[in-house]
Amino acid sequence: MIKRYASSIFRRGPSFWSSNHPNYSTLSSDNQFENLISLLQSCQKTSQTAQIHALMIKAGLDQDPFPLSKLLAQVSIQDIQYATSIFNHIESTNLYMFNTMLRGYSISDDPQKGLILFNRMRNRCYKLDFDQFTFISVLKCCSNLLEVRVGLVAHSVILRSGFDSFLNVENALMHFYCVCKRIKDAHKVFDELSDRRDLVSWNTLMGGYLCVAQYESVVHLFKQLIRFYGVSVSTILNVLSALEESRNISLGICLHSFCLKIGFLLNLNVITALISMYSKNGHIHNARRLFDEIDAKKDIVMWNCLIDGYARNGLLLESLELLKLMKHDYCVKPNSSTLAGLLSACSTSGSLAIGQYIHNYINEQRLTLDVVLVTALVDMYARNGFLEKAISVFEKMERKDIKCWTVMILSYGVHGQAKRAITLFDRMEKEGFKPNEVTFLAVLNSCSHGGLVAEGVGFFKRMVEVYELRPSVEHYGCMIDLLGRAGLLEEAYGLIKGLPVEKDATAWRALLGASRVYGYVELAERVKGELEEIGEECPSDSIAVYGAYAEAGLLPYCGDVLERRVKEMNCGKKEAGFSTIEV
Repeated sequence: MIKRYASSIFRRGPSFWSSNHPNYSTLSSDNQFENLISLLQSCQKTSQTAQIHALMIKAGLDQDPFPLSKLLAQVSIQDIQYATSIFNHIESTNLYMFNTMLRGYSISDDPQKGLILFNRMRNRCYKLDFDQFTFISVLKCCSNLLEVRVGLVAHSVILRSGFDSFLNVENALMHFYCVCKRIKDAHKVFDELSDRRDLVSWNTLMGGYLCVAQYESVVHLFKQLIRFYGVSVSTILNVLSALEESRNISLGICLHSFCLKIGFLLNLNVITALISMYSKNGHIHNARRLFDEIDAKKDIVMWNCLIDGYARNGLLLESLELLKLMKHDYCVKPNSSTLAGLLSACSTSGSLAIGQYIHNYINEQRLTLDVVLVTALVDMYARNGFLEKAISVFEKMERKDIKCWTVMILSYGVHGQAKRAITLFDRMEKEGFKPNEVTFLAVLNSCSHGGLVAEGVGFFKRMVEVYELRPSVEHYGCMIDLLGRAGLLEEAYGLIKGLPVEKDATAWRALLGASRVYGYVELAERVKGELEEIGEECPSDSIAVYGAYAEAGLLPYCGDVLERRVKEMNCGKKEAGFSTIEV
């Protein structure tokens, strides 16, 4: 089939070739073999590469290992399906060709096929010895798929084969562990490198600690790195992200000065990260001053960052002014990320009018309603109490993804329509969408608010048994809240005592709240003891126990003891709550 396709292109003649390939004139020279190899580097499109393939077939070079390997390397980057068709027709494959296909799959949308090919390579009938590039591509496939088991197998093969002496293999291995959030294993590989570490090693480990939200470790590594090595843009971006999340504005200002000193403020990515860091820490004026001082052309990412910064700080009108300025004065067209950030801020602040303005703006500008925008619109309308409007936007979306379904299920639950949430979950499954942990959290939350105990337990079992997903503390918290609301307090206590994950104060407090509602004094005291044992006790716990005694009508007997305990916890004055409403 490939031969027929390529030959048909060749038979179209010079008129087709000259119009579709920029270097057609060199194809007709005498030294055809060398021209074919050099021209492959100039191909920008698959159609141009197919022309070279056609000439190879015409010249009888389609089974020559060297030009065929070069062709495969070019096609695997452009079109992995076309590369697969070529690879399957090769009579005698070598390691370079296998590695080329592995690399192609590792950067494609289907890295699983790369692991299948790796298993084929391990088959004895091929009799191929692996090299360092084999393992780098395999580990990249495992990282993209979060495939821990295969990655561990690859690690063992690396150790047995002696490829752990290659620094690029060790860096790829470290990246795999970091992406899979096995930070202890990643740091162990880092320690084993000892004096062989390079800047990539340091940046990879810093990125790993960033993934697991250990921001102080990122800063600690940066302080070690700066003493012995130089830093790169990736290093600065990692540290700025850590400072942004940890709210360490003083160190962020120092890093800003450091970037100015070493000339990194010429890099737009660094500037964008600094703007984001200032915005998240409430220093929006510093972010705006940095933005205005830039002489270079500002890209859409930087505009989005500043607009989102104003919105996060509650300055929604200023965000809209920036949106107008971006489009009319700088001719930068907003994308879905620009407006999704604004809609998210409207959801949080309850600013329905601005949210509707943005929706009208999307329609007026005829912007594409992609999944990101639809999800943000559904969430904005649902959080502001307009459930039917959220449903209307959701139903008009032709191509939905799992996030969009999850937000709609959660919206039904928040509005107390648990049965409609369950119906939508079933419809989602029928349409071929596979729920994830967040989807199950949304439907369990809906069951909890609706008091649907049997349905909630059924979904919990389906999550574990059918989809083989591991419940987190949040899932157990929903189940405890569900059982607690139904008065099944002992069952909830047994569930939390048997948690296969680290004990969490949130789950215990959900049970404590249920004990207060039902006046279950004995269980309230037990739960309070559990909170003290894990070191998570706070003044509100004593108030909850006090409430349980009040609900049970036992205050005349032990009110003095409880009042003294409350005073000892320094919670005599309760912090006032507040809410806002848009007028």
